[in-house]
Amino acid sequence: MLPADLRCAEAEALTAVQAALASQARGLWTVELRFEGLRILPVALRLLAALTPQRPEARLLFPDAGATALAKRDAPEHAAQLSGLGDLLRLQHADGGSEGLVLLAAPTPADYEEVESLCAQHRGPLVMLNGRLEDAAIGIGTVARERRKGFLAEWQAAYALIPTAEGALRRVYPDEWQFYRLDSDGYRSVCSFDSRPDRERQLEALEEAAR
Repeated sequence: MLPADLRCAEAEALTAVQAALASQARGLWTVELRFEGLRILPVALRLLAALTPQRPEARLLFPDAGATALAKRDAPEHAAQLSGLGDLLRLQHADGGSEGLVLLAAPTPADYEEVESLCAQHRGPLVMLNGRLEDAAIGIGTVARERRKGFLAEWQAAYALIPTAEGALRRVYPDEWQFYRLDSDGYRSVCSFDSRPDRERQLEALEEAAR
């Protein structure tokens, strides 16, 4: 069943992230809440606050100084855990790496190089919230394209709630991906997938369900 609202989705995401973190000491995890107009800052701050009791070393990083300053203004009690992506990179360079849980809030393709460098020097788990590191401008078949594909393939979905043209996709680690169809009376589960289904697989599932 799909969560009733954003807070229910956040509760599911927290449970999924905790399960993912418990499964391995290191790992690259994603959380996706792809709602139109969603402000990721409050969501990221609430996730940090929920994880801190068990993970007091947790840090939340933002791609730019403006977002970092805004976060510190909105959550002064967590100011010591909030910083910019570049800030941790500089600390890694000085200390030879970093440890502990790191949350990354909404990095973009412009942040790809820094995120890849951060992950290479980090010895703990990372959770990326609503990140979009893919860059369609990079040519197909280029070395850079292959390198990006290799790095992006290392990330696993801890939680996902993604609207589609026909319904929604949902993943709560360690369960499979669930595909829902939007009918006149609400969302109805169609099937599950062992990996994130592309558009073609979704359409095939809808055709199969309609038979």
